[in-house]
Amino acid sequence: MTHPAAVLPKLPAALARVPFYYGWVILGLAAVAMVGTLPGRTQGLGLITESLLKDLSLDRLAFAQMNLWATLLGSLFCIGVGRLQDHLGSRTILPLVAGLLGAVVLAMSATTSAAVLFGLLVLSRGLGQSALSVVSLAMVGQWFRRRLNLAMGLYAVVLSLGFMVAFPIVGSVVVSDGWRTAWAGLGWCLLPGLALTAWWLGRRGPEDCGLAMENDATPAAPAATPSFTWGQALRTPAFWVFALASSVYNLVASGIGLFNESILAERGFPAGIYHRSLVVCALLSLVGNFLGGWLASRWSMHRLMALTMVLLAGALAGLPSLRTVAQVDAFAVVMGLAGGFVIVIFFSFWAETFGRAHLGRIVGTAQMMTVVSSGVGPLLLAQCHAVTGSYAAVFYTLAAVVSLLALAAWTVKLPRPIPSP
Repeated sequence: MTHPAAVLPKLPAALARVPFYYGWVILGLAAVAMVGTLPGRTQGLGLITESLLKDLSLDRLAFAQMNLWATLLGSLFCIGVGRLQDHLGSRTILPLVAGLLGAVVLAMSATTSAAVLFGLLVLSRGLGQSALSVVSLAMVGQWFRRRLNLAMGLYAVVLSLGFMVAFPIVGSVVVSDGWRTAWAGLGWCLLPGLALTAWWLGRRGPEDCGLAMENDATPAAPAATPSFTWGQALRTPAFWVFALASSVYNLVASGIGLFNESILAERGFPAGIYHRSLVVCALLSLVGNFLGGWLASRWSMHRLMALTMVLLAGALAGLPSLRTVAQVDAFAVVMGLAGGFVIVIFFSFWAETFGRAHLGRIVGTAQMMTVVSSGVGPLLLAQCHAVTGSYAAVFYTLAAVVSLLALAAWTVKLPRPIPSP
C-alpha cells in the first residue's frame, strides 16, 4: 500500500493535468491567504480590542496610538515584500510570510507586556495587512492574463465570503473562550496550516513549472502585453490617480467603519440600526464584486473608477443629512456597491495595466498607500469631531476631494503597453 505521505507531493502535478487551468487552484490559495490577513487588520483586531484592553489594563487612547503607529510602520513591509515576490515567487514567499505571521499571532496570544504587544502589533500589521496582502494580490495577477477581470472578480467574491465566515467564528471563540484562545487558534491556522498548504500547492508561475498559461478555451491574448518597470509605472498619472482613489476610499471606509455607531448616533439612530447597516453593506459589497467584475470586462477601467468615486462622493455628501432608516439603508447600499467596485478595480488594474514582470513592487507601493490611509482615516474623523463637535465638516470635505478624484479618473489616459524586452 502507498503511504499517504508519498501521495501528498503528487497532487499538484495531478491537478495540472485535469481539464481546468491550475491558475484557479492558485486563485483559491490566494483568497485563503487574504483571509489569513485577518489578525493583522483593523476589523480583526476589533474582535479582541475590548478583551485585550481589560486583560492588559491598557488605556483606550494609548492603544489607539499604538495601533496607528503600528499601522504606519507596518505599511513599510509592502515595498520590500513586493520586490521579493517579483524575484522569488509566491512558492517561496507565501509560506514564509504566512509562517512568520502565524508565529507573531501565537506570540501575541501569550504576551502580558504592553511594550511587547506594540512590537507584535507592528509585525502583525506588517506581515498581515501589508505583506500577505501584497503576495495574495500579486499571485492572481501573475497567473492570469486573458481572464484577469473574471479571475479578480471571483477572487474578490471568494475572499469576501471567507471573511464573512471567519469573523463570526473568531468572534464567537473570543466570547466563549477568550481572546487568547481565539488568537492562538488563528496562529495555528497560519502556522503550520496555511504555510504548509502554500508550500505544497503553490507554484512560482505557469512558465516556471511547465504549465500552459491558460487553456485554448480562453479568448486570444492581446497583441501587446504590458511590461512596465516599477519606476515606469510610478511615472504614469494613471498609477497615482488609481492609487489615490483607492487610498481615499480606504480612508473613508476605515474612519466610518470604526466610528459608524457614533456617526449614526449623532443622527439619532440606535445601535441596532448600525448593526443592520453593516449587514446591508456587506451583502451589497458582494453584489458590487459581481457587478464590478462584469463591468470591468466591458468598460474601460478608468470609467469604472470614476463611477465608483461618484457613488462614494454622493454617499459622503448625504451622510450628514440622514433622517430615516430607509436613508441609512440607501447609504449602506451605495457604500457597499462602491466598496465592491473598488475591490475589483484594485485587484485587477495593476496587472492589467502594468504587466506581471514587476507586479509585486507596483502592487506593494499601492498597497502601502492604502494601509497608511486606513490608519489616518479614524484619526481624521476623531479630530474633526473633537474640534467641531460633529462629523459633518469632514464628510463634506471628503465628498469634494472624492469628486475631484472622479473627474481625474474619467479624464486620465491609461498608459500604452510597453513590450517586454
